[in-house]
Amino acid sequence: MTTVSDDVEVREGSYGTKIIAVEPGGAEFIPLSERHGSPLQLFWTWTSPNMEFATVFVGLLGILLGLSFWATFLAIVIGTGLGSIAQGILSTSGPRYGVPQMVLSRRGFGYWGNALPAGINSVVAGIGWFAVNSVSGALALNALTHLPEVLCLLIVVALQLTVALLGHNLIHAFEKYAFPVLVIIFLIASIWTLGKAHPGVSHQTIPGAFLIELGATFGYAVGWNPYASDYTRYFKPDADKKAIAFWAGLGLLLSCVLLETVGAAAGTIAGVASNANPTAGWTGIFPTWLRDLTLIAIVIGGIAANALNIYSGAISFTAIGFKLPLAARRAIVALGFGAIGFFVGWSGLHNAGSDYNNFLLIIAYWIAPWLAVMFCDMYLRRRQNPADIERLLFNRKYTNWAGPVAMLVGGGISIWLFSNQSKYVGLVPKHWGGAGDLTFEVGFVLTAVIYLAWRTIVDRSARTA
Repeated sequence: MTTVSDDVEVREGSYGTKIIAVEPGGAEFIPLSERHGSPLQLFWTWTSPNMEFATVFVGLLGILLGLSFWATFLAIVIGTGLGSIAQGILSTSGPRYGVPQMVLSRRGFGYWGNALPAGINSVVAGIGWFAVNSVSGALALNALTHLPEVLCLLIVVALQLTVALLGHNLIHAFEKYAFPVLVIIFLIASIWTLGKAHPGVSHQTIPGAFLIELGATFGYAVGWNPYASDYTRYFKPDADKKAIAFWAGLGLLLSCVLLETVGAAAGTIAGVASNANPTAGWTGIFPTWLRDLTLIAIVIGGIAANALNIYSGAISFTAIGFKLPLAARRAIVALGFGAIGFFVGWSGLHNAGSDYNNFLLIIAYWIAPWLAVMFCDMYLRRRQNPADIERLLFNRKYTNWAGPVAMLVGGGISIWLFSNQSKYVGLVPKHWGGAGDLTFEVGFVLTAVIYLAWRTIVDRSARTA
């Protein structure tokens, strides 16, 4: 690709490779003259944000549900593996189309129908995930310094917003330099934890716990999927697709499997799972020097994660289609989400456990149907001219109601029947607890069937006409 259609909205301003500069624009096409970066950087971009306690706690949840260490480990590998494969596939479209993931989502949902997934993601990423990881970092800072929790939360949020406000280049740079620090500290902490763990400890599993934990691990991994091309759209169009998929998927897979497994191992150590402050409970098994280092790493990891969350949440909001004339529109939206996320995090400082499990399952509930539409649409358009796809991404008259309808129906029915969390229990697990939580699996399949059937009928009618 050497030229850009006049129908495409091109990001204004000059940004280049500057690190300390506010990235202009929002969800527009990245000019070819601004393209830079290499697939390898995706490895630390998707490793660093998972080097935090929120990842560790996903594994700990399995033990809290009564699963054995090895059953939890199996759920971690399957759920994370599925999310990592999806991450790799979605990341490959960024260089070719030069737009964020939630703009690419318009292919399957239409321009205005895409407000459904883009709107959900802007709230979940910019507020929900931001609050979750802010709480994780604040609890670590509180355990380290004994400052008031609210003050710790304010400090963590301020640092996160500083990175996200400047944008794409600073985020990649931050993840790169945080990478060796986080990996070294968390590897030492992991070895120490695994050495003290008791994988064979007795347990009492609640009915359906494995599928609930599988949904949580899947939800954590696919929580990054709606951001995938946000961090590859600056690559040149001829960037190696296989390398992009490999490094993006590998970074997510290794980091999540490692720390979630460590979380499961920590849950088998006496006193960790029962601590009111789960961060302090885990780090309390370390000697003082390792405890302090791990708490510092948790704070840095929270910043690494939330820089991506608030950045992509703001981009998703601008991808809904609102016309914001300000050149710094993404940065301004990020500040707004950060302020809201602070108060949401504040309210959740003392209720992290059950709320986090519910949150992860909700992530899986909505992203699975969205992925079904995305992958089905990619399959149906595999022979379509990329230039035609590029034009429809910014065509405000383009409609594809099969996407939002299939997502709403598939997701809604699956939640109604199979959801199994503290806020709502569906009809099936209510009468048969052993069913666990099959919401994301059923939601994906049902949405795919509806979308493919709808598009087949519409396309056949169009060809006949």
